Amino acid sequence: MDEIRWGMIGCGDVAERKSGPAFNLVPHSRLVAVTGRNLERVKDYARRHGIPKWHPDGEKLINDPEIDAIYIATPPDSHASYTLQAARAGKPVYVEKPMARTLAECQAMVAACAKAGVPLFVAYYRRCLPAFLKIKELVDGGAIGAVRCVTARLFYPPRPEDVAHAELPWRVRPEISGGGYLYDLASHQIDYLDFLFGPFTSITSQFTNQAGWYSPEDIIAAAWTHSSGVIGSGTWCFSAGQRLDEAEIIGSAGRITFSFFEQAPVRLETDAGAEEYLYPRRDPIQQPLIELVVDELRGAKGLCPSTGETGARTNWVLEQIVKK
Repeated sequence: MDEIRWGMIGCGDVAERKSGPAFNLVPHSRLVAVTGRNLERVKDYARRHGIPKWHPDGEKLINDPEIDAIYIATPPDSHASYTLQAARAGKPVYVEKPMARTLAECQAMVAACAKAGVPLFVAYYRRCLPAFLKIKELVDGGAIGAVRCVTARLFYPPRPEDVAHAELPWRVRPEISGGGYLYDLASHQIDYLDFLFGPFTSITSQFTNQAGWYSPEDIIAAAWTHSSGVIGSGTWCFSAGQRLDEAEIIGSAGRITFSFFEQAPVRLETDAGAEEYLYPRRDPIQQPLIELVVDELRGAKGLCPSTGETGARTNWVLEQIVKK
C-alpha cells in the first residue's frame, strides 16, 4: 500500500494540536475524513484543515471504502466500541491513550484486532520523542552503570473546571475516562517506564481523595518492581499548590534527571561531570510515532513500539495502583 488513507473519529483538542495535522505531514499518509459527536465542530475542523469529507457518525466513517485505517481520538469510553467496529471492518487502528477505561476493554480490543488480523497501535508517543529516546540510549548504553531505581513525582494545582460546581470535565469522570488524572497524565509516565525498564510486576500503593472536588483519587503513592529488576516509586498529587514534574534514574555510576511534561533538559551526572541534552518540542508532538505507524502499515513490520499489548499493560498498572 503506497498511501495510508486515514479516517479520524473525534475533533477535540488532541486532534487539533497534537495529532490530526501530522497525518498530512507524514509521507505516504493522508487524512481523508473526520467525524465526531459535535457535527458543527467536525465540519469546522474539516474546513480549516482541508479534509475532503466528514461523516455523520463513526460507523459510516469506519465503513467508508476510501478509508484504510482508523484513528480514534475520542474520550476513552468509546475506544473499545470503535476499535471492535474497525476490526470487524478489517481496518487497522491507532487509538488515543489511555487505551480504554479498563484492562478488560483493552483485552477485548487486542483480541478483536488479532482475530481480524489487523494491527492495533496506542498513542503513547513518548516512546518516539528525541528526549526520551536519549534517556533510553543513556540507560541501555550503561552511561550510569547498572540501574538501581527510578522515582517520579508529578504535582498539579487544580484546574478551574475541577473545582467548579457545574458539570465536571470528562477526565475526572471514571465512567468516561476510567479514572482521574492518574489515568490521563500518569499513564504517559507508566507507559514510558515500561518501555525503559520492562513490564511492571509487583505493585503496592496508597491513595485517597483529599480535596473532594471529584470522585477519583487526587493523591497517590506507589512502589513497584520492573521485570528487569529495577525498583520504582511514584507520587502524584492533583490538588497541590504548585506544579512539580521531576523524575530521577539512579545507577551504580551516576544518575539521570528529567521531566515528563515540561520543556526541560535531560541531565546526566557521573563522576566525570554533568551533561545536559535539550530537545525542542516537536509540533505536532505525535508525528514521530505516527511516522512509524504509517511505515509499519506500509509493510515494514515491527517498527512501532506502542501497540495494543503494551497499552494494555499500562492499563493493568493503573488498575493495580488504585485497586479497590
